[in-house]
Parts: sequence; structure tokens; C-alpha cells
Amino acid sequence: MSIPYVREIAVEYGRCDQVSPLIRRVTADNPGPFTFKGTGTYIVGRGQVAVIDPGPDDPAHLDAILRAVQGETVSHILITHHHSDHSPLAGPLKARTGAPIYGCAVAPHDDDDDHAGGVRMEAGHDLGFAPDISLCGGGQVIEGAGWTMDAIATPGHTSNHICFGLREENACFTGDHIMGWSTTVITPPDGDMTDYLASLADIRRRRFDVMWPTHGPPIREVDAFIAAYAAHRQERLDQLTTALKAGPARINDLVPRLYADVDSRLHPAAARSMLAGMIHLVREGALATDGAPGPDSVYRLV
Repeated sequence: MSIPYVREIAVEYGRCDQVSPLIRRVTADNPGPFTFKGTGTYIVGRGQVAVIDPGPDDPAHLDAILRAVQGETVSHILITHHHSDHSPLAGPLKARTGAPIYGCAVAPHDDDDDHAGGVRMEAGHDLGFAPDISLCGGGQVIEGAGWTMDAIATPGHTSNHICFGLREENACFTGDHIMGWSTTVITPPDGDMTDYLASLADIRRRRFDVMWPTHGPPIREVDAFIAAYAAHRQERLDQLTTALKAGPARINDLVPRLYADVDSRLHPAAARSMLAGMIHLVREGALATDGAPGPDSVYRLV
């Protein structure tokens, strides 16, 4: 099943766009291979507002957010996760508005998954991210004047990823958990395929009418999109088990075979993604390896 990507979006950096009755969006000028057109910061409500994913530490973007909420009170700053295109501006925004920061802190890992063989895997980590109010585990209800949001724990892309469900519009702010323009990067140790697939199913069960990713346009055919997203992940996992029918192999043996049509400079990045799949399949009992699954392990079918 091919993913019905949604990529059409008109962006003018610094402009505030009213995108639904309760939602405005200001896009940061940080386009790139992991941010698409840039970080879309959402402002929810009128008068007393929440700001979701203020974005990178960019003074121009901070000024744009403050212009958009001029005359209003920012009562909540909500963070989906700790990547540097989402959370660093939370501190400066708090300093200017006094609003508390909501989110889930993450413990740093010994492994650096920002780089793999010279290939940048993400936009970087904001390891100093420290929310004032923890949403770890999800289940919290966050309320303002005329709006109500549910914090939904969605680990997978990162261990601390949170989505926010806006009850009044049956909408979900999905951060990087589900994006219309691309699949989501999942790289160990902080990224986890098992968690990701479970979180994806959780969001699907909630039957939102629209999803608002931090990067790119909204997704309005929600169920069909999530189904295709999940099917794509399963196809990748099936490729691994099929390839291992030829015999035990290491990830570095499989990447050139399964990604023959991909620029070889991106093969180290593909290897990190493949590792997430291997770890999941070992947990599921489909594959085995000696010791803990890792990038240099020899994998075999069970």
C-alpha cells in the first residue's frame, strides 16, 4: 500500500495563518531534509492561548510568535518532543510570557543517533529540555479558555513523544509521530519500532477528524493515511525476514541489497532504520541473534 502523502502547503515565514476556527500556525524559517518547509508552531485558542512546538532557538521566529499573540495571554507552552526543531524556543518564549512549559523530559543516551557514518539522522537533540509540568505517560487534560487538550503518550520516534488531542475540533497535533510529507525517522537507542507501532495504533483508534503535524500540511483522510503508514512499516519488516531466508546476515550485508536503488551515501542512515526493525523482530520472536541485537549482530530467522 502506497502512502497518500500530503505535501501542498503555502508558507510565508513569520506570517500567522488562521488554519481552523481555533488554530493558527506560524512557520519558522528552518526548511530542510528533516523539517520540510520548516517548523509549524501552532497557537490554539483566542485570548488565552496555548503554543505548541515553538521551534528552534530563532529570535526572528520568537518575534513572529509574539506578534501573532499580541494582546493575548500565552497560558501554556506544549512540547511534543525534545528535538532541536521543536523545543529550544520554549525557554525564551517562557521568559517573555511567563507561561509554564508542558512536556516529557528524556534521559540522554550514551549512543549519539544524530549522526551515523556521517549522515545526519535528525535535526538534533535538545538534551537540556526540562518541562515545568511533566506529561510523561500521557493521560493528562490541559484546559484553557474555550479549548481542551488531551496529552497522549506516543513513544517511538523518541521515547518522550507526546501528541495533543484538541477535543473541540476532534483534531490531533501529531508532532513528528505522523507527518503528511514523509515517513517518521526511528533510530535506536531513543527511537523504538515496537513502541512506534503501538502508538500508531493508539492514535488510529481515537478516530480524529484531522491531524496537524509540526511539519507540513494537515492530514484529513486520517484513517486511510495511518493505515498506509502502518502498512509501509510492515512491508519494511517483511523485507527483512524475506532477505534472511537466504541465510544469516548482518545489517551491513543487507543494506546494499535492500537499498540498491538508494544513494549509497544514505546507506548508513538506512542501517540505523534497519536496526530499529531488527530489534523489533527479535522481540517478536521472528528473528534471533547472539546477545543483544545491535548494528554488528548476525541475525537469523527463527
